[in-house]
Amino acid sequence: MKVCLCILLFSHLFLYTIAYNCEVIPGTLKQIDAGLGVVGGVNDDNEVFLFLGTRFERIGSSLKHFTVGPAGELGANSTNNVFKFTDGSFKQIPGIQLKQVDAGGDQIIVGVSPVDDVFCLNKDANNVMPSGDAPWVQLTGKLKYYSCGPNSCWGVNAAGNIVIRRSVTGANCGGSGAFEAVAGALSMVEVASDGNVFGVDLQGNLLQRAGITISNPPGSSWGLISICPNGHKHVTSDLGRLYVICSDGSIRRCI
Repeated sequence: MKVCLCILLFSHLFLYTIAYNCEVIPGTLKQIDAGLGVVGGVNDDNEVFLFLGTRFERIGSSLKHFTVGPAGELGANSTNNVFKFTDGSFKQIPGIQLKQVDAGGDQIIVGVSPVDDVFCLNKDANNVMPSGDAPWVQLTGKLKYYSCGPNSCWGVNAAGNIVIRRSVTGANCGGSGAFEAVAGALSMVEVASDGNVFGVDLQGNLLQRAGITISNPPGSSWGLISICPNGHKHVTSDLGRLYVICSDGSIRRCI
């Protein structure tokens, strides 16, 4: 089923309306992530799925959070152990526990621990398959969700406050400076492979950050996107496509 949905983007005093072509993808998920043309997610039973052509197909693993991107395919299970897909199967990364993990940066791994501590791992260490003595970097601050793109990383804390970390690179996953506050409140945030930033707020509204440039990584304002009739739960974007999980778990793909 295809429907044409409207996006309202607010920038300063002007109102922009952009039409999106969306379709409902069969199945239900609680979390979704996309990167490098791969789309995956998990459902309420922690079953893992990959989007193959027109539908999500289950793969043999149990994870509560799954991520795909330049850093590989990774996930965290119900006991916060971290796994990376390599040589045809998911293998545990010893020495670290994360409840949420992200693979969207320049081949770096980032994530947050069960007590909201923030960690990252540089590209070189990731590319040799992290071991028990991998040099994880702990960043100062507490976050419940953390996501990276090509130039910066964005996060939200337990209160919904939004932060950005600039100049993140493969050789310096901690970036420059400290976390900077961004106006607004979100329950989750995702940075796309092209640097666009999307999030879901505490009321289930879907938002996109406007005005992001290389010289102005935080952007300028939040725009409201209306995709799901009864609220939004999770969002990701890759290769110009927006993937949205509605509050009832149903899935939309928009271009």
